[in-house]
Amino acid sequence: MSRSQRQSPTRYSLLEGIDYDDEIDIEKAPPKSHERKRRSSLYYYILILLIGTSCLALGFASGALVKNHENHIDPAPSSSQCTDPSIRREWRSLSRSEKKDYIDAVQCLRTTPSKLGLNQSLYDDFPYVHNRVGAYSHGSAAFLAWHRYFIHTYEQTLRNTCDYKGHATYWNWALDWENIPSSPIWDPTTGFGGTGNSSDPHETILGHCVTTGPFANLQVLYLESALRPHCLSRGFASAEDLVHLAPAVGPEAVEAYLRSGDYDAFNIGLEDGSHVGIPHIVRGDFSLFTAPYDPVFFLHHTQLDRLWWTWQRAHPEKRLAEYIGKAAHNSTEKASLADVIPMGGLGPDVTVRKLMNTEGGALCYGY
Repeated sequence: MSRSQRQSPTRYSLLEGIDYDDEIDIEKAPPKSHERKRRSSLYYYILILLIGTSCLALGFASGALVKNHENHIDPAPSSSQCTDPSIRREWRSLSRSEKKDYIDAVQCLRTTPSKLGLNQSLYDDFPYVHNRVGAYSHGSAAFLAWHRYFIHTYEQTLRNTCDYKGHATYWNWALDWENIPSSPIWDPTTGFGGTGNSSDPHETILGHCVTTGPFANLQVLYLESALRPHCLSRGFASAEDLVHLAPAVGPEAVEAYLRSGDYDAFNIGLEDGSHVGIPHIVRGDFSLFTAPYDPVFFLHHTQLDRLWWTWQRAHPEKRLAEYIGKAAHNSTEKASLADVIPMGGLGPDVTVRKLMNTEGGALCYGY
């Protein structure tokens, strides 16, 4: 399917019975009730239409903002400074103590004040920015570049703010594709806890409250743009659904992405395939634009970045500078290496050019 045929960005799920309010002021608005409101079918479809229109407008506006403002960008390290790139490893290759160190650093974000000056934690800042800033990148050339820098910013925050000595880690779900729910990533001791607890009485989002592992009973603030405090939710797909969903994250799918002849085809295939495949399996908060509330989000997107890195390395002379497609969702502008990748205050904005090579520009890592 071509970009011109795609009418909306690859989406996480929209929730029935939720008021999405882009004007909520986190510093002033008190948490609202979890009570689900009954709406007629007509009202619901009108609500979805309004949400979709708002998302398209946001994507267009964001696209306009990221075009050609390189003179306003903070300086990033030059490629000559990357003399000892870090190596990102797969989660199951980490030792037990390395896994604990990573999880402890993520937990540290929960008790660290917001970097954005909001009445929330630094942990909340990442889903907040992904939803309100990063949404424009979905359905465009910026998808991989924006998330590459988002992951880098998260890694640097863990290291600089929470004294983490390690590096970003990825989950190679292609190793688990035949039974994603049994992956060691969900281990309650050496992983991130499992699916939601169906017997838990609390209201949940597309699943149930997670009650196992280090993030059990984690309270999160947002449902996309709405301030809706709730427990971290997951609801693994049924065995019947997995039959249809799992192939999108299997080895054959990965091999097909890596055979893509140009960046646009690779980017589209990965975004519409494995990128949404995992949220459709995990469900819960992972299936929303505030997906970074689930800490596994970062391991999932680091895996996607690893696949881009692998694709680039196959023909580095061409692919380290190949960046084609739309500049932003719903934009008519063509993508350019001079486009700005905004980070919403979590880190300095940089141009795409500084993100193309993981061992140059603003970056210094490999896999």
